[in-house]
Amino acid sequence: MAGPVVGGPHGPYRQSERTDLYRSHANDLISNGHAYRCFCPPERLDAMAQHRSQAGLAPGYDRKCGELSAEESEDRAASGETHIIRLKVEGYPMFNDLVYGKTGQNKPNNKKLDFIDRVYDDPILIKSDGHPTYHLANVVDDHCMKITHVIRGTEWMPSTPMHMALYNAFKWTPPQFGHVPLLVDQSGQKLSKRNADIDLSSFKDKQGVFASTLVNFASLLGWSHSQKSDVLSLQELEQIFNLKITRGNTVVAFEKLWFLQKAHAQRFAASGGPEFDEMVNRVSSVVTEKYPLEKLNTILKGRTIAEYVAPLIRADAKSYTDASEFVQRNSTFFTPKLEREPYAPASPSALEVPMSALHTAAAALTLVPSSHWSIETHRFNINSYDGSSSVVLPEAESDSQTSPATDKIFKKELYHYLRWALSGSAPGPGIPETMTILGRDETLRRVQDAKASTQTFGPSDGRRIPKGALPEDQSWMGTLATKR
Repeated sequence: MAGPVVGGPHGPYRQSERTDLYRSHANDLISNGHAYRCFCPPERLDAMAQHRSQAGLAPGYDRKCGELSAEESEDRAASGETHIIRLKVEGYPMFNDLVYGKTGQNKPNNKKLDFIDRVYDDPILIKSDGHPTYHLANVVDDHCMKITHVIRGTEWMPSTPMHMALYNAFKWTPPQFGHVPLLVDQSGQKLSKRNADIDLSSFKDKQGVFASTLVNFASLLGWSHSQKSDVLSLQELEQIFNLKITRGNTVVAFEKLWFLQKAHAQRFAASGGPEFDEMVNRVSSVVTEKYPLEKLNTILKGRTIAEYVAPLIRADAKSYTDASEFVQRNSTFFTPKLEREPYAPASPSALEVPMSALHTAAAALTLVPSSHWSIETHRFNINSYDGSSSVVLPEAESDSQTSPATDKIFKKELYHYLRWALSGSAPGPGIPETMTILGRDETLRRVQDAKASTQTFGPSDGRRIPKGALPEDQSWMGTLATKR
């Protein structure tokens, strides 16, 4: 890497420190006849420009000073007479663009006649204050810094023939040029770097967007690929990226940015590494700022905030956009006292599950000892729990409902009840993951608190399916199964 701060082999890297280099190269062009000093006062140039504008003609210069002898030009410059330096262009060549193919104006510059005068497109290289124009500085810098490819917006395409003319005048091999589409919003207006809403540092520093997400998002603007997924790391992009860019403006849809952010969050959560550690640190910082540690200690039970946050991120990475939003979404994990709405069944219908059956199932699930308190155990126990016999059926339907159907009804209601009991019905990780993150003590406390809040629920109407004997196979209970 090279630049104004770190330096490099082609420095200095600040344009203000390279003025002598630009003047030297401009003087070389004067010496070989490809440039000349123009001593015309601003008043003359302004009058000429105004005259042509009123006549509806394109701007141009009559090359009055181009005919001065080298001796007169040197003497007038040496005496301190104000002047500019112009490129003496004989023609603007076509060029091969990496995106658009062969393009340009391919027009001569020495026969531009109209009914007023002969004029020329001789661009200014050095201004009257001695500083270069962008066109000269850009070409000199790219050549001296050994730039091989210039990839820039299509608004620079009209200037590229001028730059090619400069390369020809210097007898330098030009870099390859590729002009990419402009980025516009939904209304077709060009995005501006002056707008902080599209500033990359703003996305990264203020909105917490990963560098990987920004690279991935930017690479897809105006470019498509043959991969199955748009979620690509920098290493993957290095392997497949090419300049088969769409011609024409590209509408920027920031919804895609947040889709990619969630996808990369899932990648980091699955693979770990420094990116995941950074996510944990950011979320932990937000938690520390927002929640008093003395209240969190009742949930943490000796764990550090980072140790508590890490599995939560892994369980809900699919929803991660930034640390603050993540903590807000999962606030119930940091709140000892839940504010629950009154419990309402998942789908009120003729098929109902008694509250006592939900209490029993929830209590049974919390009997797992801390040594076996894991996502796998909870998932197995919940999936294996057979609550079909507790489902209350209307008399007319009791004979037609099969055990799998009623078990499905029970499972749906149990999941619904557990989410209400453990997180106040807030969206978030699955129930097995939630139980594991909260830990046994906090899960048990919330289940007991939820039971106390629903003790007044009366029995459902209808005829209960007779409960059969417990099966000999108690494997559904996981570590709760009776040891035989």
